[in-house]
Amino acid sequence: MTESAVRGEFAPLAEPYRRELLAHCYRMSGSVHDAEDLVQEVYLKAWRAYDRFEGRSSLRTWLYRIATTTCLTALESKGKRPLPTGLGAPSSDPADDLVEQREVPWLEPIPDTMVGTGASDPAVVATSRESIRLALIAALQFLPPKQRAVLILREVLAWPAAEVAELLGTSTAAVNSALQRARAQIDQASPTEEAVVEPVRPDQRELLDRYMSAFETYDMAALKELFTEDAVWEMPPFVGWYQGPDAIRTLIENNCPAQGPGDMKLVPTVSNGQPAFAMYMRDPAGVYRAFQLQVVSLGPSGIGHVTVFFDDSLFAKFGLPEVWVAPQAPLPGTGVAPVRTLES
Repeated sequence: MTESAVRGEFAPLAEPYRRELLAHCYRMSGSVHDAEDLVQEVYLKAWRAYDRFEGRSSLRTWLYRIATTTCLTALESKGKRPLPTGLGAPSSDPADDLVEQREVPWLEPIPDTMVGTGASDPAVVATSRESIRLALIAALQFLPPKQRAVLILREVLAWPAAEVAELLGTSTAAVNSALQRARAQIDQASPTEEAVVEPVRPDQRELLDRYMSAFETYDMAALKELFTEDAVWEMPPFVGWYQGPDAIRTLIENNCPAQGPGDMKLVPTVSNGQPAFAMYMRDPAGVYRAFQLQVVSLGPSGIGHVTVFFDDSLFAKFGLPEVWVAPQAPLPGTGVAPVRTLES
C-alpha cells in the first residue's frame, strides 16, 4: 500500500478519538482555546507520521502519546492558568473597587458537549465528569507539566507506570514518586467527590431554578439564601474573590449593571460536568447581549462556589449567540433551548 493510501486510512480511524483527546489537552492546558489548537496539531503530526505507525500499541494509545508530548512542549513556554482563588490573596472586601487583569492567562471552562461526558459515550472513562471538574482543572495548574501528565495518564487514563515512564523518558520509580506528590497536592486543592453534588434530585434542580429566578427578578435577598455559609464567588479577569452570602450579595449589588427585574436573562447549560448559566444583560435599547458565563458548584447544603467568566468568546464554544432573542425547541442532548440572533 502506498504512503498516501496509508495516510488515507488515518482520518476515519482517528476521528472517533477527537473529543477525548480534546479533554486530555484541556486537562493539560486549562484552556479550551489552547486545547483545540493542540488537538489540531496532534492530528497533523499523527497524519504525517501514520505511515510509520507499526501497531505496537493501539491507535488510541499512540495518539495519546503524541498529544501528551505536544502539550508538554507547548507548556514549556507558558505559565499556569489560575483562578482568582489560586493567586494566594485572602478574600476581598466586596465594597472595594474591582481590580481587572486581562493580561493574566486565566483558566477557562469547557462545555460538556465538546468533550462527550455523556454516559453513552464510548470514551466515558477518559472524559468522565469528575476528571474535568473546574476545581480539579484549577488544581492541576499548580503541578509542574510533567507531574501533571503523570497524574492524568495514571489516574484518569489508567496507564501502567512503566508505560508512562517510557513516554516521559524516566524511570518507573520516578513516575510513582511524581504521582505520590501530585496526589498530595491535588487532595489539598481540589474538593472531594462527596463535596460536589450532582443536581439530580428534584430539590437540587429546584435550587438551580431558584438561583436563575433570583437573578432574572433581581431578588438579591432570595439569591443570598441559596449560598452556603462558606460559599465562594470569583470572576476572572478580576483578581478578587469573595466568601460568604453577605459578601456575594454586596458585590453583586455594588457592581452588577442590572438595576431591576428583567435586566438579566440566564440560559442554563453544562460546563466541566457542572451546572452552568450563560447570562445576558439588557442594554438601554432593550437587547440582551452576552455578559458572562457562570459555572456553579452545588454543595450538600446549597450553592458552594460560583466561577464567573467575563469572556464573550466562550459563548460560541457553548453554541450560544452574542444576542439572545427567543427560545425555540430544546437543543439536542442539552435540555437548553436554542437561540436565534437578531440577524437570523
